[in-house]
Amino acid sequence: MRHRIKRSIRVARYVMYRETLIDKKNIYWSFIGAFLGIASVGMLSHFYLAVKDNLFLIGSFGASAVLIYGHTQSPLAQPRNLVGGHILSAIVGVTIRYLIPWPEWQWLACAVAVALSLVVMQITKTVHPPGGATALLAIAGSPAISKLGYWYVLSPVASGVAILLLIAVVVNNMTDIRQYPDKGKWW
Repeated sequence: MRHRIKRSIRVARYVMYRETLIDKKNIYWSFIGAFLGIASVGMLSHFYLAVKDNLFLIGSFGASAVLIYGHTQSPLAQPRNLVGGHILSAIVGVTIRYLIPWPEWQWLACAVAVALSLVVMQITKTVHPPGGATALLAIAGSPAISKLGYWYVLSPVASGVAILLLIAVVVNNMTDIRQYPDKGKWW
């Protein structure tokens, strides 16, 4: 009995040790990818759009960057999920914005948009958690986002996602320690 307890403690220590090791190369490439992805979207909006139209950097892109540059093998980070999750959620968010009176029922519209976008992502097998934020932003975002209507789906969502995906494919495949998209989980 005592031998088994000591062995279990040794195994637990080994597992804890392995789980806390830091892969510096992986962290470096995660930083490079996230920096270039978000910087590219930000530069596009800064240099090519008027200041009042500077809508490209939506909050959900930050969460997407964490997934596609920091956790490249996750099913939630694959291109199908990234693209489908954001675009479908944006469509759901804008549609709910038109269907539920605003601003007196904004709280209801936000809840319905996030819940319905989750259901749509589950049905289409495109679950991407930042997609929920994309749906929420279609309703609770700035007045400039509200004015876009369904254009919100194309710009900033689809165009921003395309930029993030392009950078992810390039940066994550520049090294032998990473591969994106994950084989077998592409589309």
